[in-house]
Amino acid sequence: MAEVTVEQLADVVGVPVETLLQQMKDAGLAHKDAAQAVSDNEKEQLLAHLKRSHGESDSAPKKITLKRKSVSTLKVSGSQGRSKTVNVEVRKKRTYVKRSSVEAEEAAKAEEAARLEEEARAAEEAAKKAEQERIEAEKKAAEEARRAEEAKKAAAEEKPAAEKPSKKAPAKKEAPKKAEKPEKPELTPEEQAAEDARRAEDAKRREEARKKAEEEASQRTLEEARRIARELEGRSKEPETKEEVLLEEEKDAIVKRAFEDSLDREARQAKRARKVPKKKGKDKQPERRIVPKVSASRVNRHGFQNPTGPVVREVALGDSITVSDLAQQMSIKGASVVKSLFNLGIMATMNQSIDRDTAQLIVEEFGHNVKLVSEDAVEDSLVEHLEDSQSEGDKSPRAPVVTIMGHVDHGKTSLLDYIRRTRVAAGEAGGITQHIGAYHVETGHGMITFLDTPGHAAFTQMRARGASCTDIVILVVAADDGMMPQTAEAIDHARAANVPIIVAVNKMDKEDADPERVKSDLSQKEVISEEWGGDTQFVHVSAHTGMGIDELLDAVLLQAEVLELKAVSTGAAKGIVIESRVDKGRGVVASLLVQNGILNHGDMVLAGEHFGRVRAMLDENGKPIKEAGPSIPVEILGLAGAPDAGEEFQVVPDERKAREVAEFRQKKLRHNRLARQQATKLENIFENMGSGEAASVNIVLKTDVRGSLEALQTALVDLSTDEVRVNIVSSGVGGINESDVNLALTSSAVVIGFNVRADGSARKLCQEEDIELRYYSVIYDIIEDVKNAMSGLLAPELREEIMGVAEVRDVFRSSKFGAVAGCKVIEGTLYRNKPIRVLRDDVVVFQGELESLRRFKDDVNEVNAGIECGIAVKSYNDVKAGDKIEVFSVKKVARTI
Repeated sequence: MAEVTVEQLADVVGVPVETLLQQMKDAGLAHKDAAQAVSDNEKEQLLAHLKRSHGESDSAPKKITLKRKSVSTLKVSGSQGRSKTVNVEVRKKRTYVKRSSVEAEEAAKAEEAARLEEEARAAEEAAKKAEQERIEAEKKAAEEARRAEEAKKAAAEEKPAAEKPSKKAPAKKEAPKKAEKPEKPELTPEEQAAEDARRAEDAKRREEARKKAEEEASQRTLEEARRIARELEGRSKEPETKEEVLLEEEKDAIVKRAFEDSLDREARQAKRARKVPKKKGKDKQPERRIVPKVSASRVNRHGFQNPTGPVVREVALGDSITVSDLAQQMSIKGASVVKSLFNLGIMATMNQSIDRDTAQLIVEEFGHNVKLVSEDAVEDSLVEHLEDSQSEGDKSPRAPVVTIMGHVDHGKTSLLDYIRRTRVAAGEAGGITQHIGAYHVETGHGMITFLDTPGHAAFTQMRARGASCTDIVILVVAADDGMMPQTAEAIDHARAANVPIIVAVNKMDKEDADPERVKSDLSQKEVISEEWGGDTQFVHVSAHTGMGIDELLDAVLLQAEVLELKAVSTGAAKGIVIESRVDKGRGVVASLLVQNGILNHGDMVLAGEHFGRVRAMLDENGKPIKEAGPSIPVEILGLAGAPDAGEEFQVVPDERKAREVAEFRQKKLRHNRLARQQATKLENIFENMGSGEAASVNIVLKTDVRGSLEALQTALVDLSTDEVRVNIVSSGVGGINESDVNLALTSSAVVIGFNVRADGSARKLCQEEDIELRYYSVIYDIIEDVKNAMSGLLAPELREEIMGVAEVRDVFRSSKFGAVAGCKVIEGTLYRNKPIRVLRDDVVVFQGELESLRRFKDDVNEVNAGIECGIAVKSYNDVKAGDKIEVFSVKKVARTI
C-alpha cells in the first residue's frame, strides 16, 4: 500500500482516529496528528504489535492449498456404433499444513484440555471433600446428640434411686468410684441450640465455598468459550464503537445461553445418574455427587445467529467498470447484473465495460452505497510517494542534456561523432540515424549528455520525444543547403517544449558554404542570430575538420549556466525511457535517461506497463556500472517487457507496488482500446452501410527497437485513404518467428522486417505457403514500397475527353428515326460508337448515345470538321435548331498515392 495519512488509514481499517493513534503509540510510533503520513515500514511495525497483543507471533501462512487439474480423453461407443471422444477432467486439491503450526495448535489444545480437566478435577475433589466433611460433621453431631440423650436418661434414673433408703449400705460405697469417670458435662438447651447453630453455620459456609468454586470454574470456562468464539469469528481486536459493543454483548449473550443450556443438560443427566438404589448393611456408601465437566471440544462451539437484515456494501466506482467486477463488489451473481442492465435497455456481457452513471443506477437498484473514486488513485498515490521522497533531498547542479536535431544528411551524427571521437555514423544503414542515441561525454569543458535524434520525416514523434526530455537543442543546418522541411519541424518541437536553441551551421569547409543564407532562412521562422539583434547563438562548425567544436561546447555550457540546471542526486531514480528492444541473448534491453535520484543495481524499476529488477546496468560504451545519477544515460536488463520509447520510468519501493501499478495501467489501456474500438464501430456503422468494403494492405511488422516500430506504425497508417487503407495486423519488437508467419497466412498479409530476420522455421513456412517476406534497413524504402502496393489497389480514375462538336442547323422528321438533326461539325471529329451530350445554351439537357450517323444516304462511322451530316439521337426527339451535339470518350487513368 502506498503512503497514507493516519486519518486515511483509520478510515480504511474502520477504527476511530483516537484509537488508531493510541495503538500506534503502544507500538512505539511517534504519530500524534491525524494528518501525519504513515509509511509501509510503520504499517508493518503497527501490524506486528497488534499481532503480538492478540497472541499472534507468526505472520507466515500456516497452510498452503495446491490445486491440480488434468484433462484426459476417453473413446466411448455411441448408440449407432460410432465412437466419440469424451473429455474427462480430474481436479485434485491437497492442503499442506505447517508442521510447527500443527504441533503448536495440538500442544495448545492439549494444554487447554489438561487445564480444564485439572480445574474440573479440583472442583470435583473440593466438592467431595466438602461432602465428606459434611457427612462426618453430621455423624459427629448425631453421636454427640446420642451420648447427650443417654446421659440425660441415666441422670433421670439415678435421681429416684437416690431418694429411697438402701438396705445394703456397704454396697453403696462403690458409687463414688463410678462417678470418678470423666464424662462430658451436660449441656443446657440454650447451649445445645447454640452448638447446633454453629454446626449449621459451618455447613452453610462450606456449601457456599463449594458453590463459589463451582461458579469460578464455570466463569473461567465461559470466558474461554467467548475467546474461542471471537477467534472463530475473526474478532482479533476489542470492540471500540458503540455498535461493536452492542454486537459483542449480543454474541456473548448467545454464547452464555448456549453454555448454560449445556450445563443444565449435563446437570439433569447427572441428577438422573445419582438416582441409584441405596444399598443396605456393609455395602452402604455415601451418596455420590457429580460435578459437570466441560470438555475442550464443547468449548470450541459458539453460537450463530442469522443476519436479520440485508447487508449494505460500499461499491467503489471509477470512470468505467466491467460487469463482472461490479457484480463481485456487490457479492451477487453476474447474471443478475446483466438482467438489470437488460431491463434498462442495455445489452452487455460479463466482460463488457459500462460507464459510471449506468453502474451507479445498478448499485442503487440493489440497495448498496456508491463511492466515487478516481481511476488514477493507484498511480496518483505512487506519484505522491515519489514526489515526497524526492523533495526530501537537496538539489545540486547537474550536467545539461543536449539534443541534436536537423534535416537528413546535414551532419548531426558526424558532428557528435567528432565530439566523441568515434565512428557512429559509419554504422548507420543508408547513412542516416534510425534510433535515438544517448551519449555521456566527458569534455574538457565539463560533462554533457547528447541525444542524437533521426532527421527523417517519419521520425517526427521521436524528435518530439527528444525535445521533451532535453534542456538545450542544437539545430544543425548545412551551410550549403539551408533550411529544409525537417529543420522547420525541429524548430517547432523545440519551441513547443520551451527549450532554448543553439544553431550549428555545419559543413563550413565546403566551397559553396553560405552561412548568411542560413541566417536569412532561419529568420523566417523567427530564429534570429545575436549578430542580427536576436537571442539565438549561431556557431560555425565543420564535423569534417573539427572547426568551431570548442566554441559550440562553450555555447552549450554557457546556456546551461544561464538555465541553472539542478536535480536531486539522492533517493529513488526517475527519468525517461529513450529506447527499448528485445535482444535474443539478453532479453529486454531498455535505454534510460536518469533525470532525478540515483539508479542502483538491483532497484525495482517501473516503466509504463512493464516492471522488473535491474539485473545489469551498462553505460553507452557497454561497460558495467553500479549506479547512475542525474543526466546519465544507461542501458538496463531485467524488465519483463519492452516499454514504449518516451515512457517515464521510476524506482518503486517493492515488487508488490510495481505489480499493482503495472496491472492497473494494463487494465486501463485495455479498457481504452476496447472503448475506442466500440466507438469506431458505432460511428462508422451507418457510413459503411450499403457501401463496399474498402481495400486494404495487410502488414505484419517486426522491428529491432520500440522507437522504430512506433515511427513505422504512424507513417504507414498515415498513408491510408478512403479507398485503400493500411491494416497493421500485428507488430512487435524482435525477430520474425513462425507464429508471425501463421498470422500473415490467415490474414493474407505481407511480413516486413526492419533490421530483423526470420528464423529457420519461419523462412521454411514462408516458402511452403508462398508468403511474401521482405527485409528493410532504411525506413523510407518501406514507405515507398507500401505506397506502390496501395496504388495498385486504387480504382482507376475516369477522365473525359471531348472528341468533336456539331451544331444543329435544322431538324427533320423521319418515320424510322423520329427527329433527325441536320448538323455541321464545327470542331474535332464525330464518332458513331461514342457517347454524346446535347447542349442548349451551353447547358447539358441530354446525355446518351447516337442512333444513326449519316452522310447523305450512307451510314458512316466518323465525320470530320467542316462536313455536314445527319444525326439521330437515340431515345431523344426534342432536338432543336441551335443546339450543339458533343461527342466525348472516357479513359481510365491509373492513380497513385
